Amino acid sequence: MQEFTYPEVGATREGRLPDGYHHIRHRACLGPGITLRAAADALFDWRVHRRLLLHPMATAPRAAPGVTVICLLGPVRVPCRVVWTVEEEGRAGFGYGTLPGHPEIGEESFVLERDEDGLVWFTVTAFARPGAWYTRLGAPALPLLMGIFTRLYTMALRWESRRSPGVHE
Repeated sequence: MQEFTYPEVGATREGRLPDGYHHIRHRACLGPGITLRAAADALFDWRVHRRLLLHPMATAPRAAPGVTVICLLGPVRVPCRVVWTVEEEGRAGFGYGTLPGHPEIGEESFVLERDEDGLVWFTVTAFARPGAWYTRLGAPALPLLMGIFTRLYTMALRWESRRSPGVHE
């Protein structure tokens, strides 16, 4: 099994992001009528990644610790492994980290939380730095690209959650 490309494995779970990386935290309400179960199912079974046309190829149909997923970003292979998951009352999500061959070095987490009003909130937390020559060339644009991708994840999750059979529970 390949090793992670960074030493701070699991840092997104605790929320204390390490120095030396670009950081991003994006939180958005998914809107009324979306249940935590519907959103979690869309997230954990890689539908959000498929909606973004990342063509995920995972070693399991559902995100779980140790599951490796390789996405395609155009011609670029983007390998990651799930580091941690959480599935509890009112909260669900996972974090995955970069493996050799990923164009960046770091970790990203996707967490869903239901508030006291029943609304589901989606938080993306990540730390990353360039890991390939071409991402080092584009390093100044990395925070912008990370921000764009987190918003695209949010849009895809809203769409897939509304299509889920558990949406009206």
